[in-house]
Amino acid sequence: MSQSTQNKPRLTTSAMIASIAEEGQETRAAPFGHALAQLANSRPDIVGMTADLSKYTDLHIFAQAHPERFFQMGMAEQLLMGAAGGMAKEGFTPFVTTYAVFATRRAYDFIHQVIAEEHLNVKICAALPGLTTGYGPSHQATEDIAIMRGIPGMMVIDPCDAVEIAQAVPAMAEHKGPVYMRLLRGKVPVVLEKYDYKFVPGKAHLLEDGRDVLIISSGLMTMRALEAAEKLRKDNVSVAVLHVPTIKPLDEKAILEQASKPGRLVISAENHTSVGGLSEAVASLLMHKGVRAAFSAITLPDAFLDAGALPTLHDRYGISSNAMVETIKGKLK
Repeated sequence: MSQSTQNKPRLTTSAMIASIAEEGQETRAAPFGHALAQLANSRPDIVGMTADLSKYTDLHIFAQAHPERFFQMGMAEQLLMGAAGGMAKEGFTPFVTTYAVFATRRAYDFIHQVIAEEHLNVKICAALPGLTTGYGPSHQATEDIAIMRGIPGMMVIDPCDAVEIAQAVPAMAEHKGPVYMRLLRGKVPVVLEKYDYKFVPGKAHLLEDGRDVLIISSGLMTMRALEAAEKLRKDNVSVAVLHVPTIKPLDEKAILEQASKPGRLVISAENHTSVGGLSEAVASLLMHKGVRAAFSAITLPDAFLDAGALPTLHDRYGISSNAMVETIKGKLK
């Protein structure tokens, strides 16, 4: 074995399936799979389709409950999307799962031409969004929102936790047209339950109010924002958290209302690159509407990221709660 091979860090399976939950945090197993299986009990039009990843996208729960409506398409994501479009044309409502990198990079043209152009009723649920795996750039979909947000008529959802995923599934089924949802899978944290939360497509939610800082966040970064807000309170920094689960269409009214309040630092926070995601959408909105605010963004860099353990990577790239605290303190100086 060469010296370079000996010194190279080895990744274990845990790098792929690592949980984003903090130690001791409440979690729920496979919220997507259970919600879809339950919904399908009363919705015979719902079918589940995947590209050889049912176990790793929690669709196996649906497959066990409704085997006659489960379709395993093999490692052929383009075929998966094409077949889902055909199912939708026949009156079914396909929920399609794969990894976000494969849905957005490998099958983009099929989603655009077969599904979106005809505004078909296909729901794409994509696991490992952003920096939620330690397997490196081949599996880190850090640009998926930018890719899907650009497709006309595509709804884009970035849920925070197990509560929101379970609520988003029936809402997606009710929505007429294509949807892309970033999927947290496995043991997913429970965050929003104490807020008496209700997911509504296209609506943002003010979870915490505060006088000094406003964090506009989506996905797992809302969980991190709430953690950062609690830590900052100990330093007498009052933080508001506006959760924006639907990136497209954007809740412009709620964002403008909160960002227009004077005297607050406005921070966007997302598990996505600085290009084409929530932060660019918010910055564009504020500029076009003439809102004057001290604005900054916490995002992943526009770069290919490292492999490794998730806690280390989240600290390194500034999306852990501790890193957010230090960034916000620096902006307040």
